Amino acid sequence: MIKPQSTEYLSLRGKTVFVTGAASGIGAEIVKAFVEQGAKVGFVDMDRQGSEALLAELTGEQIFAECDLRDIDALKVAFSKLAAKLGPAEVLVNNAARDDRHDWRDVTAEYWDERQNNNLRHMFFAIQAVADGMIAAGGGSIINMGSNSWWEAGGGFPAYTTAKAAVHGLTRTMARDLGSHRIRVNTVVPGWIMTERQKELWVTPEALAKQIERQCLPDPIDPIYVARMVLFLASDDSAACSANNFMVEGGSI
Repeated sequence: MIKPQSTEYLSLRGKTVFVTGAASGIGAEIVKAFVEQGAKVGFVDMDRQGSEALLAELTGEQIFAECDLRDIDALKVAFSKLAAKLGPAEVLVNNAARDDRHDWRDVTAEYWDERQNNNLRHMFFAIQAVADGMIAAGGGSIINMGSNSWWEAGGGFPAYTTAKAAVHGLTRTMARDLGSHRIRVNTVVPGWIMTERQKELWVTPEALAKQIERQCLPDPIDPIYVARMVLFLASDDSAACSANNFMVEGGSI
């Protein structure tokens, strides 16, 4: 697959960006992409070691706040810390999630609730935490990370796919509620992205071959392509885009 050239989005220079779940994988790639654009980036994650390693790679104005996003009070405190250092968020990327596999027979009520808290609930409260600042600023961009797993009727993790399906409802209703303030809300929909976590846990030659056969495009998808879509949706170039899905899945639906 051809590696994307670095597009410069002048509207992102100096912008304050908050990213959730950024210590590794897609989230780390998103942080790096915004830093390359000259944005001020604050990110939250419960993985301190991974977050500090990411910070060590970066140059520019960025900070990290440790946070377990299942704790909404902790989320609010973490975002307050980011805002105190960088200013109110002009862009929010709701990236944090965990796609742990589970058999539907083994799911308990407690596990189900924990999966929704891990993959969905914090997105709404992150939006709630930044919306007033965006309203005061006259606009902003909120990008929620979806998944094509449920579009493909993927099995093996029903609590995860249910949460990810709900992300699209959250995007569309918040796009309506915030649109009059020129706040755009969109969903980026990754396919099977070749992060280190995926490679370590689930990518086998057989599974990858099956995935490529499903896609229209014949190449595995690197995290950089998701980050590039996020940059576009955060920039003024997408000023007329809201309440929609932006697919990065090689044409696999």
